[in-house]
Amino acid sequence: MIKQKDGVFPAVCPLDCPDTCGLLLHKEDGKIVKVTGNPDHPITQGAICNKVRNMTERIYHKERILFPLKRTGPKGSGEFARISWEEAVREITSRYQGLIAEYGPESILPYSFYGNMGILSVDGMDRRFFNALGASRLDQAICNSAGNAGWKYTMGFKGGTSPEDTEFADLIIVWGGNLISTNMHQVVFAEKARKRGAKVVVIDVHKNRTAQWADWFIPLYPGTDTALALGVMHVLFRDGLTDEAFLERYTLGREELREHVKSYPPEHAAAITGVPAEDIEKLAHMYGEAVVSFIAIGNGLQHHDNGGMNVRSIACLPALTGQWLKKGGGAIKTNGGYNAMDSDYLERPDLRPNPQARSINMNRIGEALEMTEQPVKALFVYCSNPLVVAPDTERVQAGFAREDLFTVVHDLFMTDTAKYADIVLPAASTFETTELFGSYWHHFVQLQEPVIERMGEAKGNVELFAMLGRAMGLDEQAFSETEEEMIAGALHYPENPYLNGVTLEALKEKRFVKLDMTPQAAYLDRLNMPSGKIELYSAQMQEAGLPPLPEYMPLKEGYDGNQRPGKDDSYPLMFISPPNHNFLNSTFANVEKHQRLEKEPQLQIHPQDAEARGIQDGDMALVYNERGQLELKAIVTDKMLPGTVISQGLWWDGKGHKQRANSLTSDRLADMGGGATFFSTVVQVKRQ
Repeated sequence: MIKQKDGVFPAVCPLDCPDTCGLLLHKEDGKIVKVTGNPDHPITQGAICNKVRNMTERIYHKERILFPLKRTGPKGSGEFARISWEEAVREITSRYQGLIAEYGPESILPYSFYGNMGILSVDGMDRRFFNALGASRLDQAICNSAGNAGWKYTMGFKGGTSPEDTEFADLIIVWGGNLISTNMHQVVFAEKARKRGAKVVVIDVHKNRTAQWADWFIPLYPGTDTALALGVMHVLFRDGLTDEAFLERYTLGREELREHVKSYPPEHAAAITGVPAEDIEKLAHMYGEAVVSFIAIGNGLQHHDNGGMNVRSIACLPALTGQWLKKGGGAIKTNGGYNAMDSDYLERPDLRPNPQARSINMNRIGEALEMTEQPVKALFVYCSNPLVVAPDTERVQAGFAREDLFTVVHDLFMTDTAKYADIVLPAASTFETTELFGSYWHHFVQLQEPVIERMGEAKGNVELFAMLGRAMGLDEQAFSETEEEMIAGALHYPENPYLNGVTLEALKEKRFVKLDMTPQAAYLDRLNMPSGKIELYSAQMQEAGLPPLPEYMPLKEGYDGNQRPGKDDSYPLMFISPPNHNFLNSTFANVEKHQRLEKEPQLQIHPQDAEARGIQDGDMALVYNERGQLELKAIVTDKMLPGTVISQGLWWDGKGHKQRANSLTSDRLADMGGGATFFSTVVQVKRQ
């Protein structure tokens, strides 16, 4: 495909998005001139989002890094000089060897996430390198770990409803997710269901694009999702809307839960959530009386102090009405368990000389860089931009500014993070590499082969970490495997029957291959729970010091006597920073076309809160707490309940303004899974 200068070539969207779209890349004279959707993809069917449609703006961006660079000025200045790859590798290996000799291998820490969802790039050769090196482990808990833990305590298996079946639901609840911006093809299935007469309900703190599209939007206070779920459960049990036969056969703890939720009548749940009691009654009856109901559990509600419990509580609802036995019924939190591959083969933990090496939670990177005992002396950042995405940014930036911290950043751009690096390495785009993609939503595995030549001296993650592994004298065989050998090995995993028939050969022929979903017929027998059942009562949670039944636990900042958020005297407003429509986390935030589409960083503030502060629509507002501050243009709107302010998108710092939302967020960890608590943030706002 690289050698052909003109034509249309298959590809895969690499973004951290559930849809994992099939793409077509249109080339002229060796350059991609247009990105369209692949109409032959059975799920995404040719529809793609605006972010990906404009991907060429990112690939051919004038500021793309094309050569290795070495810092020449102060950290943060962005002053660098070009060096050769030989010099870069020599500098990195020499520094690493010295640090290992003086401080031990755990003084080196990788920092990465899923800026590229390619399995070989972020769960493959990179892991081999840091395992063989003996580096500290990174607990990648910044996104979905709290919710995944909550789901696992209830359901065990990391999988739920098949997306294409959801068009047969007659009630679809989107809980804590902006699907139009983050999972557009689930919206397509919901529209098909609507044509059959289904209703769509959105539960969220903010009337986002998805809430505006819904038949009914239910706003609630941030972090009170568990209380709403418990109020719904109260009505379901009270009014005989539960499936008792299903509960008896497939669940554990139904009687304990039935008794427990008596303490959450709609009036009590209303006092906590801000949702009127009559709306809780209505929602419960809609859910209990629906023949087939489906819940799409979004990412937002897990980014709280009680985020795991929020998801755990919602995950109980399908069992109460027996939805798991109905086509299109149930829920999706993640479907990644269906395409689980051989991670031991990919990551090679057997290469690690120190199997008990410490693990550092990526949400606490600011704290980690302050440690004086067993200090972190080197960072290797790739597929992430922590100075924008990590919480408590000011603390993180102070850590990155340490002169004794040797930092390498591998990226396409001089990000806020890269400006603090000692060595910056040019990264290849996904369309310049060979990659394997699963999906954490649909059931297709996809192959990406290079479509364009590497730009400048850019290298993909597999090539980079294999080269570094050999330069460090690590296991020769592990760092000499080709991409195709790694793909074949990852897919050879008899422990996962869903991978039956998914092979390298099939992928090379078809580009996308569906998992063998035959085992899904025994879904309720494959939950991997101690009891073998859906656990409404969880002894595991009790052993972990958590309530064994769903229980509302208030956030740790800013509550009044009624346990409502946002009543702290100093910082009386809850601050939420959900994704915007034209960026994906910090990706695209430096691309002019995407910036124009998104316009500028803004603060949405309720008219009551604006009036109390003398703020009018269009005024510049200062948003602050003890961690940091933001300068944002105020938009006065009633798209949320009073006491909540919204700023969508993760913008890089620029034009002299403080606009990184995570300057305000805490690095506290969620109730389970070590998850982030981005949305459990209190602030004050004043007119600039």
